[in-house]
Amino acid sequence: MSETTKATWIANPLACLHPDHAGGLVIQHGTIQELVPKAARPRLRYDEVFDASQHVLLPGLINTHHHFYQTLTRALPAAVDQELFPWLRALYPVWARLDEPAFRLANRLAMAELLLSGCTTAADHHYIFPARLEAAIDIQIEEARGLGLRVVLCRGSMDLSVEDGGLPPRGVTQSIDVILADCERLIGRFHERAPGAMTQIALGPCSPFSVSADLMRQTAALAQASDVRLHTHLAETADETGYCIACHGMRPLDYVASLGWLGPRTWLAHGIHFSPDEMDRLAAAGMSIAHCPSSNMILGSGICPLPDLLARGVAVGLGVDGSASNDSSNMIQEVRQALLLARAGGGIQAARHRDPIIWATKGSARCLGRDDIGEIALGKQADLALFKLDEPRFSGAGDPLAALITCGASRADAVMIGGVWRVQEGRIPGLDMAQLCAAHSEAARRICG
Repeated sequence: MSETTKATWIANPLACLHPDHAGGLVIQHGTIQELVPKAARPRLRYDEVFDASQHVLLPGLINTHHHFYQTLTRALPAAVDQELFPWLRALYPVWARLDEPAFRLANRLAMAELLLSGCTTAADHHYIFPARLEAAIDIQIEEARGLGLRVVLCRGSMDLSVEDGGLPPRGVTQSIDVILADCERLIGRFHERAPGAMTQIALGPCSPFSVSADLMRQTAALAQASDVRLHTHLAETADETGYCIACHGMRPLDYVASLGWLGPRTWLAHGIHFSPDEMDRLAAAGMSIAHCPSSNMILGSGICPLPDLLARGVAVGLGVDGSASNDSSNMIQEVRQALLLARAGGGIQAARHRDPIIWATKGSARCLGRDDIGEIALGKQADLALFKLDEPRFSGAGDPLAALITCGASRADAVMIGGVWRVQEGRIPGLDMAQLCAAHSEAARRICG
């Protein structure tokens, strides 16, 4: 009997989000088959029991914005304590030295780090394609399949080099024809559309200051024709707004609107510097925001206006962003950071302790256009994160669910994706983390020179 064929009762969690499954869940064929009320036993037959009485049970966390390759350049001395534009200028020459062995290790480490933090689905935005790394997205797919992580991989792009009035050096940009041909290839070969899809492709020109108007326009048309999602950085910094006004005579949202980007298939990273009118337009267009609190704070970019966005009906998910601006890939820590930043900017009423969990699950699923993940409900994918509260930081805690967030959980004890255990007893089966970290650190030293 295969792992997904067996019926498993995840029994009697210490805490969960809703009383309808306070007695646990029955999982079979990769989906949630039954919700068990408190003090009840399943009506369905089950083959095995997972005792969750010491675990807080959550839907698997969904990371809506990341740059896996940046694990190689965490806390790079030349980029520390810099705002976004000088930070990028310091890092572009280093990223230009990426090769396949280093890139593969960077992705494997980022995905493992996410899994261990309770993440079950991750959207990565890769836009650096040096000459020896044309098959970067193919490598990411291989690594995700090896670890069993559900992914939405954004085929990123940059064609506007510093010689053309952009920010990146020419060595990390590509021509429009090369970019669009690879986008079409990846969609045709790898994009899955059925419920439970493990690999999806999105299209992600990097930013207004690294991508030409022609590429933005043609990418939006290709996404429409191929029925895939669109992603880019937008309204991240005041410098970006100034750049768009100086170069295009309009603010960032007006600029992408003129290129066919306003619509429900688009989700935007950061979304900090929007006016009230612009937030109304986002809501009317059905767009969504990947909120990246740690990255925004480290780079001093500002505070995303979450309460205003949510009040207008804009979907908001959470993202860890690149490990060179976070500098980690930990989703459960990002949940806590989102709570603290919301309250720092808007007072205690800006968020309850449960709210950022919803942003990181159901809200993130909306960003990715998925209705099969992001919540614990009948028929949804069995993507689950279970956390123990057995560390000193939790000692004396009264409310287990609140403690998970406010006391600062950092590591999941068990993670299930599509009915398969991908983390057990705080470890990824079959993965030697010490060996991976050693190889990754060596690659980072080589790439960073």
